Amino acid sequence: MKKALLVRGGWAGHEPFPVSEILGKALREHGFEVEFSETLDVFKDKDKLAKLDLIVPLWTMGKIERDQLAGLLEAVKGGVGIGGVHGGMGDAFREATEYQYMVGGQWVAHPGNDGVRYMVHIEPTDSPITAGLKDFEVVSEHYYMHIDPAIRVLATTQFGDVVMPVTWTKHYGKGRVFYCSLGHVAKVFDIPEALTMTVRGLLWAAEKD
Repeated sequence: MKKALLVRGGWAGHEPFPVSEILGKALREHGFEVEFSETLDVFKDKDKLAKLDLIVPLWTMGKIERDQLAGLLEAVKGGVGIGGVHGGMGDAFREATEYQYMVGGQWVAHPGNDGVRYMVHIEPTDSPITAGLKDFEVVSEHYYMHIDPAIRVLATTQFGDVVMPVTWTKHYGKGRVFYCSLGHVAKVFDIPEALTMTVRGLLWAAEKD
């Protein structure tokens, strides 16, 4: 049985507990043993992390200590997958640049704040994460991000003439990395395409190369 650890906390406005329950339930439905943690100290337990298949950080902003970050980075470099959504992974630990490098991007702005209506465009790739999905509409925060040019972009949105990645994958050492900028609050996952794409991304990250 695959094992997933969901670490939830940070800024409460992104609803880390409700979002973690939605994603945890989906992972259980795919046969995962799911554990939740409300402390970043769990990242210090290197033996525990090494036995995982997937880490899902849901911790917007906040500060991560050096030994906490070292444990997380070592686990992913060693082959543990990591995947997450919105600010819970893409706007966490703003001073930890190596964390941002691992993720492949960092939040910059969300013009218009919550309630912006925009389209998510599925890119023409052969990824199992987006296979069969069609473009869909979201009403939520519209994330503008700094991104690593090495990411593999699976879905995008438009900011005027700028094409901005929404969903991507990459590798960090031996670990698979998945990120999706959707998921401002739990109700975003009422959109079937958003939930499907996210869950598939987490499942992909949990696989070994």
